[in-house]
Amino acid sequence: MIKHWGFWTGWLGIILAVLGFFFDPALGGVSIMLGLITFIFPKKMLASFSIGLGIIVLLLQHI
Repeated sequence: MIKHWGFWTGWLGIILAVLGFFFDPALGGVSIMLGLITFIFPKKMLASFSIGLGIIVLLLQHI
């Protein structure tokens, strides 16, 4: 059961980061937080992508 939570929180973070590109850059912050939560679970790669995309979204709002 724990593995499934990591899977869903990781993908939710990635989806929110992608939505942050098009709609609201604040979703990048939510994506980073979900990525940090996902590091508790075994899905470390999904967590890394979620954090990375969230940082990119937050940085792009300043350009």
